[in-house]
Amino acid sequence: MRYLPLEPDDRRQMLDTIGVGSIDDLFAAVPRDKLLRELPHLPHGKGEIEVEREMALLAARNTAAGSVPFFCGAGLYRHHVPASVDHLIQRSEFLTSYTPYQPEISQGTLQVLYEFQTQVAMLTGMDVANASMYDGSTAAAEAVLMAHRVTRRRKAVTSGNLHPHYRAVIDTLSHFDDYVVTGPEAVATSTDDIAAIIDSTTSCVVVQNPDVFGHIRDLTPIAEAAHKAGALLIAVVTETVSLGALKSPGEMGADIVVAEGQSIGNTLNFGGPSLGLFATRDKYVRQMPGRLAGETVDAEGRRGFVLTLATREQHIRREKATSNICTNSGLCALAFSIHMTLLGETGLRRLAAINHANACDLADRLGKIRGVEVITPAFFNEFTIRVPADAQNTVDLMAQKGVLGGVPVSRLMPGRRDLRDLIVVAVTETSTSADRQAFMDTLKAVL
Repeated sequence: MRYLPLEPDDRRQMLDTIGVGSIDDLFAAVPRDKLLRELPHLPHGKGEIEVEREMALLAARNTAAGSVPFFCGAGLYRHHVPASVDHLIQRSEFLTSYTPYQPEISQGTLQVLYEFQTQVAMLTGMDVANASMYDGSTAAAEAVLMAHRVTRRRKAVTSGNLHPHYRAVIDTLSHFDDYVVTGPEAVATSTDDIAAIIDSTTSCVVVQNPDVFGHIRDLTPIAEAAHKAGALLIAVVTETVSLGALKSPGEMGADIVVAEGQSIGNTLNFGGPSLGLFATRDKYVRQMPGRLAGETVDAEGRRGFVLTLATREQHIRREKATSNICTNSGLCALAFSIHMTLLGETGLRRLAAINHANACDLADRLGKIRGVEVITPAFFNEFTIRVPADAQNTVDLMAQKGVLGGVPVSRLMPGRRDLRDLIVVAVTETSTSADRQAFMDTLKAVL
């Protein structure tokens, strides 16, 4: 069977049908100087065995997180995912299902989404959660847009210690939705005083906890300052496992909570896909983006599930839509929900405690190395160290010796030369004592 079965006569008939003289005519709107004058230098087609061999060689150039001591985080984290999670999500009822528009044939999918929403609401300490979003960064940007709708203001204040990628997504949307983003610069050694710059024009305050450097902060005074000025507090969580140990954002007064759910049920996969969590207060539910699965009863009084709210352009009039997000991360949400169900509250708290204990152990070890300083005094499973050398070069040298020793801050904030000696280090339950000793020994060697 050929991959491209069209013959020249077939193409001619297609062009005649749409009234175009040639394939080149289809690109007439593209400026001539933007068109390639010749074919790009790419290899010709290969047989299946040759392609498999080529792809295997390319894949072998990667260093998988599970193959060496691994301490990278800064937004995505390596956790153990039970084999039962992947086994269940690959059942055909879940793997091949599409958006559950027809509830009569989608009860299983709808129930999973309903349970997922319940788990997210409980984790975040909020009243209601949606059926997921793409990832944490786009969820944060959608939360800013939602705050503008609620407050009818157009200025977002973001913490300097917010993950730069989250800030970048919020900034990008501001160019298209015509709003202002402001906030202090990052402060690596402490949390910033963001409450001091909230004023009567502020629609929302975006604060990450734990922040990008690992600092844990009490959001309560920030929430009070925001509410006094008529603004909303948006709490960002990049490490969902931390919610098993820390006070929930809802308990600290957050109005909207967005999080990256990858840590639970979803492996790193060299960068995706990931999972956006979004939760808020009951009174704001109709301004919440995404879709919402609800519980009801059928005509015979039996329990059932339906899509209750789906406030995007596909479902309602364009001017009434709250978001142009076109789908959710349904399979990733399913993996999250299965893993969370296997853990339960006790399991999640125990998992969080192990993460914290392992991180404390590594921080204590690294603090004994001459010239190395742990600059994050209170953290969950991620902290920042200062090294007496260029951080990027140090991490590269460690990688050459078989240890992935964290994320240099200069990679996240390339414009900040004063942060070039900092490394963000993440430690999870997958880190063994031998891994942590390897980190310590390797760092000493390269320094």
